[in-house]
Amino acid sequence: MDGTAAKGPQPEVEAKLREIKAHMPETYREIQTKAGAIGNRAFGHVRRGVAGEPNQFYAIESGRVVGTPFNLANVHDELARLIAQWGCTFLIMWSPDAQKGSSDGTD
Repeated sequence: MDGTAAKGPQPEVEAKLREIKAHMPETYREIQTKAGAIGNRAFGHVRRGVAGEPNQFYAIESGRVVGTPFNLANVHDELARLIAQWGCTFLIMWSPDAQKGSSDGTD
């Protein structure tokens, strides 16, 4: 994606990033959109989640799963409720930090 270093085995991270690009078009599109909104921090969250850090990035699309599940309080209950209520063709979860500010660092 952007070349930002991440913790974890780099070849595995790169393989997962290629999987997103090749087989998860909605997820890839949303990553690009998020990067447009908050800058390169978005790519950092993706890499950290793919490298195994919880609460950074998690995505499900077309039976593929990338990233690391969230373990924040009440996330699983709320997520299950929303999926049951609305269904889902794909799911992306972003770090709470990714919801703050713009690419210039303002809130």
